[in-house]
Amino acid sequence: MFNPRANRYYVSGPMSGLPEFNYPVFNECAARLRSMGLAVENPAENFKDTDPEVLAKMQYRDFMAKAIVQMLGCDSIVLLPGWSKSPGARTEMGLAFSCGHRIYYYRKDLKRNPLLEIQ
Repeated sequence: MFNPRANRYYVSGPMSGLPEFNYPVFNECAARLRSMGLAVENPAENFKDTDPEVLAKMQYRDFMAKAIVQMLGCDSIVLLPGWSKSPGARTEMGLAFSCGHRIYYYRKDLKRNPLLEIQ
């Protein structure tokens, strides 16, 4: 049976309160995984073309609603450093775990494959 979620990786980690919302780390991870031929969903890319005035009016739940739908379209989640300190990333990880997603830590220090599978 065809599974449109198969082999899709969602990047999850802290954003709120970090410089540039931690987008450089999200983008580095996504680029590295894509260079390995993987299909990647990166929430740091979700609103890159959105008018700044519209972005300023958006609330936390608006960002999370988009991210959760995006994550559910994947079958794996990749956790960035600091994910456990982020309420949003903890929510994404808990939902991914409940849905049976494969779970990985992103380890940029690992040269060949930066993914360390934990489930």
